[in-house]
Amino acid sequence: MTENDEYAIEGGCLCGAVRFALTAMPQTAGYCHCTRCQKRTGTAASAQARIDGSAFRLLAGAEQLRGWSPPAGGFEKCFCAECGSHLFSRSQDASLMSIRMAAFDVDPGIPPSFRQYVNYAASWEPIPADGLERYPEGRPR
Repeated sequence: MTENDEYAIEGGCLCGAVRFALTAMPQTAGYCHCTRCQKRTGTAASAQARIDGSAFRLLAGAEQLRGWSPPAGGFEKCFCAECGSHLFSRSQDASLMSIRMAAFDVDPGIPPSFRQYVNYAASWEPIPADGLERYPEGRPR
């Protein structure tokens, strides 16, 4: 992709009810090992790409989109009410978002480069020796 090319990528949920598009490449991508992500996904870590919220466009499924906001703060977690697919999270003003890597239809062009909240990693699945940068708590912004 050259500097003059427009970035365009789509994604959505498992059943196809919710569809979205990005107009700018994600800023970063990484794995989160926090206990919220473990509970939300049922896995040891969540792979996600951070984007500028202004690059996000909801194409379909607004009526199927549901969100949950953690009582102690943090990004709202958004999912499809029909199939339960976890799609993205967003700041209160939606200026920052994290798109779940598996929600993209194709490779978004940015691989995960870090692991955050490794102090909370699931004991039943060791973190692989993959050379990615690790942060005991949240990755500094």
